[in-house]
Amino acid sequence: MSDQDRKPFYITTAIAYTSSKPHIGNTYDPVLADAIARYKRQRGFDVYFQTGSDEHGQKIQLAAEKEGISPKAYVDRVSGQIKAVWDSLDIACDRFIRTTDADHEKAVQAIFKKLYEQGDIYKGKYEGKYCVPCESFFTPSQLVDGKCPDCGREVSDASEEAYFLRLTKYQDRLLRFYEEHPDFIKPDSRRNEMVNNFLKPGLSDLCVSRTSFTWGIPVEFDPGHVTYVWLDALSNYITGLGYHPDGSGPLYHRYWPAALHVIGKDIVRFHTIYWPIILMALGEPLPEQVLGHPWLLFGEDKMSKSKGNVLYADELAARFGVDAVRYYLLSQIPFAQDGNITYESFIAVYNADLANTLGNLVNRSVAMAGKYFGGTVRRPKETGAGPDAELCAAAAATVEKLADAMDVWHNADALGSVLELAKRCNKYIDETAPWVLAKSEESRPRLEAVLYNLLECIRMLGVMLLPFLPRSAEKILAQLGISGDLASYDALVFGEAEEFTVGAPEPLFARIDADKILAELAAEKEAAAKAAEASAKAGNAAGIVSLPQIGIEDFARVELRVARVIACEPVKKAKKLLKLTLDDGSGTPRTVCSGIARWYKPEDLTGKQVVLVANLKPAVLCGVESQGMILASSGTDAEGNESVRVLFTPDAAPGDQVR
Repeated sequence: MSDQDRKPFYITTAIAYTSSKPHIGNTYDPVLADAIARYKRQRGFDVYFQTGSDEHGQKIQLAAEKEGISPKAYVDRVSGQIKAVWDSLDIACDRFIRTTDADHEKAVQAIFKKLYEQGDIYKGKYEGKYCVPCESFFTPSQLVDGKCPDCGREVSDASEEAYFLRLTKYQDRLLRFYEEHPDFIKPDSRRNEMVNNFLKPGLSDLCVSRTSFTWGIPVEFDPGHVTYVWLDALSNYITGLGYHPDGSGPLYHRYWPAALHVIGKDIVRFHTIYWPIILMALGEPLPEQVLGHPWLLFGEDKMSKSKGNVLYADELAARFGVDAVRYYLLSQIPFAQDGNITYESFIAVYNADLANTLGNLVNRSVAMAGKYFGGTVRRPKETGAGPDAELCAAAAATVEKLADAMDVWHNADALGSVLELAKRCNKYIDETAPWVLAKSEESRPRLEAVLYNLLECIRMLGVMLLPFLPRSAEKILAQLGISGDLASYDALVFGEAEEFTVGAPEPLFARIDADKILAELAAEKEAAAKAAEASAKAGNAAGIVSLPQIGIEDFARVELRVARVIACEPVKKAKKLLKLTLDDGSGTPRTVCSGIARWYKPEDLTGKQVVLVANLKPAVLCGVESQGMILASSGTDAEGNESVRVLFTPDAAPGDQVR
C-alpha cells in the first residue's frame, strides 16, 4: 500500500523552549507523541510527526547577553541539547523544526503581513503588566495576588507600541466551534477551563509584536517590531509542512489539519484559543484535537532547578536504559492527573514491571524452549481447555483493550493492559508447571503446547510493545526468531505463528539493587556538593564570594536602570551612609541611601551616572526611606584593605535599561 492510499495522520508536540536543557518532565511531550506516532504507523496510517525548538524572545536575548554570546549561538547550543535528548530517547520525528529556520521565518512574516492587510492585526499601544519568564502580557484583573497567573512570579509595568491580533472578533465563533466539536480539547476539564475562565469572561486582543527587544522575526513592513512569541511559535505547526499564504507545498495539503497536538496543560490556552483564532483569520481548518496532558512532578513538587529536584531523561537512560525511561513516562502519568517520579519510585517500577514481570517471563520461557525442545516449538493442532483457553482469551482481550485505550490517547491504560497479559502468562506457567511436565516423556506433547502458548503470547506482547519500548520489543521478537508479517499489527491473533525457533535467552532488564544505586546516587550528590564547596572556598581565598546559582528568570526580575546623581549629602547619625537624589528618567526624583561614605565624598558623586536597582522594595535606613540601591564592586586594595568602587555609566542616559 502506497502512502497516498493510507490515511494521513499528522501529530505534533509543543516545541521546546531553548532556555536550558530539558528535564525529564519536558520529555513527556515527545515521548508520548512518538509512541502514538509509532502506534498509528503500526495501524497502517501515513504518519507525519513534527517536534522542534522555540528559539526567539526576550528571555533568550537576556540569557545570551549574560553569557556574552549572540542569541543565535545560544539557541544553536541549546537546540542541539534538546535534539540530543530527544535522540537519546529514540524519538523518531519526521521533522525537528526550529523557529530560526529560514522557511519558518519567511512564512511567519507572510502570515503577519496577510493578517495585517486584512485588518485582523492592527497597530496600537500596550500598557499593562508583563511577565518576562512567560513572555506574556496580562491585565490587572488577570493577575493572581498581583503576580503572573501562569508561573506565579512578579510582573512589571510595560508600555510600548505594538501590533495586536483581534481575538475579540473571533471569540463567539470559537465558542461555537467548541460546542460543535466537543472532543476538540482533551481531557474535558481543560475545555471547561478555557470556556469558563477565558471565553465567557471575554477575551482581550493579543499583543503580537514587541519593540523592547530585537531577538525575533522582524515585521517585514515595520522593522522596528519583531513578531511576538505566540504568533511565531504556534505557526510552526503549519510552516513545518510548507504553509505559505501565497501558496503551500504538498506536505501541507497532504497532512493538514493536524490530527493531534500534544501539549502540556500549562499552555492549553495558547493552543486552544490563540492558535485556533490565528487559523480562523487565515481561513485555514483547525486541528482535529488538542491533548493537554498533565505534568510529571518530582515527588509532590513541580520540577525546578532552583529547588534542586530536577532529573534529566538522558542521564536516567544512560544509567537504566532508554526503554526503562520510556516505560516510566508512558505508564506512570494518568490521563488527567499529574504523575510523579523519584529515584525510589523509578527503581520500584523498573524492578516490579520490567525486570520481574516482563523480563523474567521472556527469559524463562525462551530458556525452557531451548532446554526441552532444542529451541524449536511447533503449534499444537488445537487450543486446550482450561488455562490454555483462558490465556488465549486474555491475549485477544488485550489487543482490544490496547486499541480502545490508544484510540483515546490513554497510553498508561494501554501499557497497563499489556503488562496484565504478561502477568497472566506468568500465572499460566505456575498453573501448568512445565518443569513437572518435562519429567515424563508422555507429557511432551502437552509440554510443547504449553511452551507454544507462552511463546505466542510473548510474540504478541513484543508486537504490542513496539510503539512504547521499541528496543526491548525488537529484542523480544529477535529472541523468538520473529520478523516480517508475524511482527505486524495485523498478526495480533493468537495462533498465527506456526512454530518458533528461539535463540539463547538474553536478559532484557537486569534487576536493580535499589540500596546500591541509591547509595551511589547519594555519594555522587555528596561529591558534587563537596566540589561546589571547594570551588567556593577557592574563590573565597582569592577574595571572591560565590553565591548559589540563579536562573535567567531570577535575573530577569531585577530591573537595572541608569540614573544621574543630582544631589548627594551625608545621612545624619550614620557615618557610613550617603543620601543620593537620583534622576532615573521617570521625571520624579528618587532617594537612595548607600553605605559608601567611607570611600566617596558627596562631590565625588554629584553629576555622575550610576546603575540603579529600580525595583528593590523601599527600606528605611536611619530615618531615611531608600527607594532602591546603586551598584558597586567590593574587594581589597594592594594593602589588603577593603575597597568599594561605584559602577559609573558616563555614556548612557538616565532611564536607560541595563542588561
